[in-house]
Amino acid sequence: MIHISWDNFLAFALISVALWALGAYCAWRDSRKAALTSTIAGIAVFMAFIVGLWISLERPPLRTMGETRLWYAFFLPVAGLAVYSRWRYKWILSFSTLMSIVFICVNIFKPDIHNKTLMPALQSPWFAPHVIVYMFCYAIMGAATLMAIAALLGDKIKIKGKSFDGSLIQHPVNNLVNIGLAFMTLGMLMGALWAKEAWGHYWAWDPKETWAAATWLLYLAYIHIGNAPQGTIPRKKYYLLIVAFLCLQMCWWGINYLPSAQAGSVHTYSIS
Repeated sequence: MIHISWDNFLAFALISVALWALGAYCAWRDSRKAALTSTIAGIAVFMAFIVGLWISLERPPLRTMGETRLWYAFFLPVAGLAVYSRWRYKWILSFSTLMSIVFICVNIFKPDIHNKTLMPALQSPWFAPHVIVYMFCYAIMGAATLMAIAALLGDKIKIKGKSFDGSLIQHPVNNLVNIGLAFMTLGMLMGALWAKEAWGHYWAWDPKETWAAATWLLYLAYIHIGNAPQGTIPRKKYYLLIVAFLCLQMCWWGINYLPSAQAGSVHTYSIS
């Protein structure tokens, strides 16, 4: 049986990135079938590493920040592939690949390697699905935010000499936020069940839980703000989406650096 560890990460990552980059190139060349095939192959290689690491560790690779970054680097091209498949945006595969490379590089230089042991609070059956659902949600919201930024830039973006029409991406942004919020809500429900099992209560307004609630409300506000009469998305919605995504980052990793979280948060195990 092949043993996979963090020592093998660089090889799997390089192969995956090469395939994702090839897929992005093929998308720009209007070779849709090749773009899909290459991107899916890269995702499969990266997933093979995650599964192998899971088997080797004998636990879900979700304990540390490095391990959650691993999942985020995986879900970014998955989100990019979904957007490209549904709405044919050529540039999304390039951006998702670039963002995934950033998180892969961070993991190469700071893998946050830990042993097989999970503390009692992380041995709940709700732990793995809660974190995986949230990582997928983060990737979907990341794709939506990229498209919102592109829409705000509007005529400032030119591709092959042609201006980028930000109004054309209104429906993908709304759809992505709806999907992302659905997974975020599911993740919060799983987290509440996990908290009840681990600490005896569903919700305690822990610093991380407070930021999670604030983030959820911001995305909820986004979907309840109506579009303009002509059907386009008002600019204020795009700005709100960017603010919500920044809060999402605070909820994911930023909270670990707040004194209030370090003093009494039950979620600070992620940086130990």
